[in-house]
Amino acid sequence: MRTPAASRPVGTVTRGTTNPNRLRRMDRWIAATHGAALRRASDPVAVDLGYGAAPWTAVELLSRLRTAAPRTRVVGVEIDPVRVAAARPYEREGLAFRHGGFEVPVPGRPVLIRAANVLRQYDEAEVARVWRQLCARLAPGGLLVEGTCDEIGRRHVWVALGPEGPRTVTFATRLGSLERPSDLAERLPKALIHRNVPGEPVHAFLRDFDRAWAAAAPYASYGARQRWMRAVRDLTADWPVTDAPGRWRQGEVTVDWAALAPVG
Repeated sequence: MRTPAASRPVGTVTRGTTNPNRLRRMDRWIAATHGAALRRASDPVAVDLGYGAAPWTAVELLSRLRTAAPRTRVVGVEIDPVRVAAARPYEREGLAFRHGGFEVPVPGRPVLIRAANVLRQYDEAEVARVWRQLCARLAPGGLLVEGTCDEIGRRHVWVALGPEGPRTVTFATRLGSLERPSDLAERLPKALIHRNVPGEPVHAFLRDFDRAWAAAAPYASYGARQRWMRAVRDLTADWPVTDAPGRWRQGEVTVDWAALAPVG
């Protein structure tokens, strides 16, 4: 990771491209799986790190998290001061914007940090250090969600991390847009995208997922959701899937990080 002067935010400016509803799948997963932690927290602060050239993702994160934890506050953090100034008119109760980077300049420790489409521009070798820096800022029981999606939010892959490090990888998609599960490979987060090659666990997982999808073809007559659910159920025989059919129905599957972690 780059090491700027102490008085400057840590990181570099991203392209900043964003669209309304781009992160809806990630947000809904966070609300479902981390809502209880936000409700229990005495100060339930969530950070939208690197929200981009427009503040839509932070605005939407507040709305979606408050369905699960009504006291949640969201702070959008951006390294580009021009973007922060442009977002300030959208501030309201529970929503603020701050200039900063990976140091996460908010008081105390947030219960959630979401960093979507931020690390794509970084070298793979920098990811682990950024993860450690962000996880060190989390409150006890906090969650870092870091990953990538396409421009309109049809395909996502993200890693969930706690203060101790990475826990799980979630693959999420609009099922009607999917030809095969390995279509999600183009949205693997930086820690995994260069590892989709023979000999790496994530490559083997996507290969097996495609095979399970093909075997589940008879279920396509009942719809893409039923085919996906059958394919995921078959995957559980060989892979440590950590979620349940209620999440599979949403076009998701979550796998233990240790099963997909890069070799070496």
